[in-house]
Amino acid sequence: MQTKIKYDIKDINLAGKGRLRIEWANTRMKVLSQIRERFAKEKPLQDIRVSACLHVTTETANLMLTLQVGGADIVLCASNPLSTQDDVAAALVEYGIPVFAIKGEDEVTYYQHIRAALDHKPNMTMDDGADLVSSLHKDKTGLIGYVIGGTEETTTGVIRIKSMEENGVLKFPIIAVNEADTKHMFDNRYGTGQSTVDGIVRATNILLAESVVVVAGYGWCGRGFATRARGMGAHVIVTEVDPLKAIEAYMDGFSVMPMQEAAPLGDLFVTLTGDINVVDKHHMEAMKDGAIICNSGHFNDEINIPALEAMSVSHRAVRDFVEEYVLPDGRKLHVLAEGRLINLAAAEGHPASVMDMSFANQALSAEYMAKHTKELQRKVYIVPKEIDEEVARLKLASMGIEIDVLTEEQKKYLSSWESGT
Repeated sequence: MQTKIKYDIKDINLAGKGRLRIEWANTRMKVLSQIRERFAKEKPLQDIRVSACLHVTTETANLMLTLQVGGADIVLCASNPLSTQDDVAAALVEYGIPVFAIKGEDEVTYYQHIRAALDHKPNMTMDDGADLVSSLHKDKTGLIGYVIGGTEETTTGVIRIKSMEENGVLKFPIIAVNEADTKHMFDNRYGTGQSTVDGIVRATNILLAESVVVVAGYGWCGRGFATRARGMGAHVIVTEVDPLKAIEAYMDGFSVMPMQEAAPLGDLFVTLTGDINVVDKHHMEAMKDGAIICNSGHFNDEINIPALEAMSVSHRAVRDFVEEYVLPDGRKLHVLAEGRLINLAAAEGHPASVMDMSFANQALSAEYMAKHTKELQRKVYIVPKEIDEEVARLKLASMGIEIDVLTEEQKKYLSSWESGT
């Protein structure tokens, strides 16, 4: 039955389909399910108002339902204009969670939705990209006094809030969920790797096995995608600015070169850096006819689309999520999903089983924030080690995997300086 709450979504009648998809994802989110059972009993977030700015997906829905049974009063908006799954948004509204998100919303609507989430007067923020926290600090400063802290999900957002801390403008503590080992080592690598391939193939139906794929960035996300592209037969080139990551990419068996050298070679270019203009005008000027460009970093700034528009004589949509730009010499370049997250715009994002660990970190970090708010300062914190290890332990248990335990003798040996050769 539809609840009488304020929201802005595409169509409440999509809720039935959304509920089924949320339930399907939940069957593969065993860690979060265990946390939800405990939250239902203990209510660690009782009466805490949470404003969340996350990708509105089935996995996010299960996180929201976990926070809800834990006592939280939640409002959710989208962290990307193209990542919302409209049926999931509808289902969450029927579960009693106000949602402000419509797939394909324009920039004006996107920020209206963020402001609507902030009007909830949150005690806690939950962000993916830091747009919510940034808007709060710029446009809704009168609400900051309500906030005890927040969490940040992704690399780009962590970069932004660390900049806020360094510049002395961050007004409350943030736990950087992205920095948890059980997040970046699995979500960023395995999740981004698989879902990026999924989004590209759904949008284009190209054969990776015959393609030269240029991967910009060899962080955890870049590693994951490069490995999976190679596994599907692609010839992979990595571009980097970090000498250590460049060495690692080369030792992992990839070709490594500057983007300008890779530009005329690539059939497919994928950015995963979190920086601006990684694919720039001079790169696109050198690309071959038919080259495809896409992004799997958080913002669409990684591809200089304004420059491409300026250098093109025409452009048109040739498939869903595929824009064809025609250059003066007749060459055609193709940009996927407006340069936004290809894995969420053209596909469904990360598989539920890997988001399980990421969102378990979110839930437990929110609980930690609520319990330790008086101890935390206006800075960025890494997820506490005990939470990281608890998520790993629960994940192993859900997979039916047991591991060894250190004996007292082994613990003593590892903590001693006296033993030697």
